Amino acid sequence: MKAILDHVGIAVKDLAAALAFYRDALGLEIEPPEEVASQRVRAHFIPVGDAKLELLEGTAPDSAIAKFTDKRGPGLHHITLRVDDIRAALDHLKARGVRLIDEQPRPGAEDAQVAFVHPSAAHGVLVELKQAPATRDAVIASAGRSPATTVTRHTVGDLELVSLHDGTFRLDGGSMFGTVPKVLWEKQAPANAQNQIILAMRPLIVRGARTMLIDAGLGDKESAAFHERYGVDRGRSLAVTMAEAGIAPEDVDIVLATHLHFDHAGGFTTRDRSGRVRPAFPRAQYIVRRGEWEDSNRSSAQTRSGYLADNCAPLADAGVLQLVDDDATIMPGVRVRRTGGHTMHHQIVLIESKGRSAACTGDLIPTAAHVRDGWLSAFDLYPMEAMAAKEQFATEAMEKDTLVFFAHDPAIAAGYIREEDGKRRILPA
Repeated sequence: MKAILDHVGIAVKDLAAALAFYRDALGLEIEPPEEVASQRVRAHFIPVGDAKLELLEGTAPDSAIAKFTDKRGPGLHHITLRVDDIRAALDHLKARGVRLIDEQPRPGAEDAQVAFVHPSAAHGVLVELKQAPATRDAVIASAGRSPATTVTRHTVGDLELVSLHDGTFRLDGGSMFGTVPKVLWEKQAPANAQNQIILAMRPLIVRGARTMLIDAGLGDKESAAFHERYGVDRGRSLAVTMAEAGIAPEDVDIVLATHLHFDHAGGFTTRDRSGRVRPAFPRAQYIVRRGEWEDSNRSSAQTRSGYLADNCAPLADAGVLQLVDDDATIMPGVRVRRTGGHTMHHQIVLIESKGRSAACTGDLIPTAAHVRDGWLSAFDLYPMEAMAAKEQFATEAMEKDTLVFFAHDPAIAAGYIREEDGKRRILPA
C-alpha cells in the first residue's frame, strides 16, 4: 500500500475571514467551491505545491463540520492521503486491525471515492483515504492501447453491438465544454499547451436482422493541412478496426447518421484512385434525417465548417440516400429519436432487445464528462434544447439501465449513467 499527501482539511466557521487570510493575505488561488451533499459540507481547495489545503464549511447545523467548529472552533480537521486502490487499502488496514470509520468507500469531493480512518488508530488525527477519479490521459497511458481504440463487443438481447474506432482528433477544450470553467473540465479532459483536448471518433456496428453502421468517423479524404489543424491521428482507423472485428465494407447493409458533421459523416464516402468520391460501403443504404440533410446543403457561416460537401452529396448522386422525416424504426430493435440541440435535427439511436437497452447518443453526450447537468459544448447550436433532451435521456437511461455509447470520449467506449448525491456520473462498461 502506497499513500501520498493529497490535502489538509481545515474546518472554518467564518469563510470570509478565512479567505481574507489564505487568498488576500497569502495570495493563494482558491478553486471554485464544491458542495458534497452526502456530508453537508462545502469545500474550497487551495493548491499549494504538490498538495492542497481544503477549507471546509458546514452547510447544515447538524453536519460533521458544523458540529466540529461548534465544539472545538475552527482549525485542523483531517489529513487526506491519496491511494491508487482505496478498496485494497481498506482491506490492508482491516487485516492489521486498524479501526475504520468507513469500511467501504463513499463519494467525496472532486468525484473521488473516500473513506475515513478513526482518530484513535492514527494517534488523534482523523485520516481520510482518497482514490481520485482517473483522468482520460491517465487511463490511456495505463492501458497501453487506449480502450477507445480497442474493438469491444456487447450483447443487448438478440443484438450484437461492436464499438469501432476511426482515430482521434483535437479541439479547443473551452469550446468542447462551453461555459464550464477550465478548472473543472480539465480534471476530466487534460489539455495540451494549445488548450486542445483529445477526442475519439467511434462508430458503432449493430448486428441483428441486418448489419448497421452508426456514423463513420472522419474518413480518409481530408488534406494534410486539415489533419494538422485538428491534430488528427488515424493510425487506428475505421478500416483497421472493422477488419479486426471481422466486418468488411460489403457486409454493411445500412449506414445511419446521428448528424452530418465531418467527424461523424466523413467516412460515409471515400476517394478512389481516379479522384472520384464514392460511397465507402458499396451495398449499403444511407439513412439521414431530412432536416439534417437540408441544413447540410444550405449551411450558414455559423455551421459551414461542420458540413463538408464531399461527405454527403455523392450519396445522393449514387442513389443510395434515404431521407426520414420523423422518429422511426430503422430495423428491428433500432429506432431514431430527434433531440435537436447540437444541430436542429440531431438524433440519437435507441436500441432495445429482450428487455435490454443501449443507445448511441451522437453529440448529445459526446463524452462521459458531458453527462453532467449544464456541461454543454459551445458547438451546440441550440443549448437549451440540448440540455432538456439530455435530462430526458439520462432519466430514461437510468430507469432502463441503458448501455450508453459515447462518440468522442477517448477512454470510455460505453457505460451506464448513475446518480449519487444529485450528481450524474458514468460507470464504465
